[in-house]
Amino acid sequence: MSISRKMPADVARSLAERGRMRARARDTSADAWRRETFTLPRPEAREKAREMFARFPKAAYMTEIERWRELDDGSIEFTMRRLPTAD
Repeated sequence: MSISRKMPADVARSLAERGRMRARARDTSADAWRRETFTLPRPEAREKAREMFARFPKAAYMTEIERWRELDDGSIEFTMRRLPTAD
């Protein structure tokens, strides 16, 4: 019986291939969600989010703020996520 030993290059190739497979699985082009990213001053950001929720209601489009952050200048960068159509 022989013992198979992997060389560091074999391990690296295996891990790289696994990473590529995971990246393909997460590919946003195959994702059903529509995302829009905005960077606006705080009051305009709130208004834009309200507008998006009014235009694409959460109950029908599963609309949500996927992520947000405050920038150094006080602006808000946020990403709205929704389904492309309601059933």
